[in-house]
Amino acid sequence: MPAYIIARIDVTDPEAYVAYASQTVAMAERHGGRFLVKGGAQTRLEGNSPDRHVVIEFPDRQAALDWYNSDDYARILPIALSSSERDIVVVDGI
Repeated sequence: MPAYIIARIDVTDPEAYVAYASQTVAMAERHGGRFLVKGGAQTRLEGNSPDRHVVIEFPDRQAALDWYNSDDYARILPIALSSSERDIVVVDGI
């Protein structure tokens, strides 16, 4: 069953954040991940919405967790944490 990492992100330092974001696609691909949404224009329909949304599809929950917990991702995670405020979840698909 596919699983999705869904991130709601407010970027606080755009220049620093690009150093993080520019590396995530290749890293996710090595774990079978595929970006479905990465930023882009949005139309707020309800509630408060962050600056940026990301949706990454993985073959299953374990692949998503393996990517998030990988050494490669751990190396760039401090960049994201210092240049954004984020809510990130893993959700099983149907």
